[in-house]
Amino acid sequence: MLTPAKEHPMRNSMRPEPYRVMEIHHETADTATFTLEPAEGGMPFYFAPGQFNMLYVFGIGEVPISICGSAHRPDILVHTVREVGMVTKALVTLKKGAVIGVRGPFGSAWPVELTEGKDLVLVAGGLGLPPLRPVIYEVLENRHKFNKVTLLYGARTPPDLLYRDELEKWRGRFDFEVGVTVDRPVEAYTWHGQVGVVPGLIKKADFDPANTIAMVCGPEIMMRFAVPELEKRGLASSNIFLSMERNMKCAIGLCGHCQWGPQFVCKDGPIFSYQEIRDWFVRREV
Repeated sequence: MLTPAKEHPMRNSMRPEPYRVMEIHHETADTATFTLEPAEGGMPFYFAPGQFNMLYVFGIGEVPISICGSAHRPDILVHTVREVGMVTKALVTLKKGAVIGVRGPFGSAWPVELTEGKDLVLVAGGLGLPPLRPVIYEVLENRHKFNKVTLLYGARTPPDLLYRDELEKWRGRFDFEVGVTVDRPVEAYTWHGQVGVVPGLIKKADFDPANTIAMVCGPEIMMRFAVPELEKRGLASSNIFLSMERNMKCAIGLCGHCQWGPQFVCKDGPIFSYQEIRDWFVRREV
């Protein structure tokens, strides 16, 4: 199984390396998935599920974005970006063939190896699905090593759902349970699925609490409600892991923007066990 990737001996994490946009897929009106390749025949890019890169648009700035491709494809990088600021707006409007800077990988990884022989529950809300997608790829690549695998995913509206083609493929498998919900349907989009918030799916999910690892990623408000639901089902806090991607700027814990309690999210996270952070996770002012 995969452990957090070490920096390549010839890679300088402080220097953006040029990557060319191979493909762009617009997931929603404000979100796009980019497939990148080294612009100058660069070295393979090894990472572990849960890690992130700093993407740099020349002349504008850089932003931390989770890697959402397969860790078994070191020849390409995949990132899903939502337009929320100046840098992400520039990224979303890039064209095929454009060159950006990439430095990384940074941060901790999802503990995929702990899940071998156990049930796995993935809880994702909105843009929380991309950081979990490498875990899905890893599990499906080694499906025989895991017990029951369940993905619980939700978005605000049906048009906001990401990776719709893949969701259909995953739902069509006999060895992978997928539950999808939306906060509200919209008149212009036919929706026959579940309506409600993501934590509501946890109540109905079929898993063995005594033998389950949960991985949660999404808006903080969603995670604040999802964690108690998992605990109500009997999961120990040491078996619940969360991605806390908040306020990251430099990726190395130098600027201090992402300090959270005694931790720096970019350096000590972004993946934490709930047991590790529960004392300040519930404090809104931290």
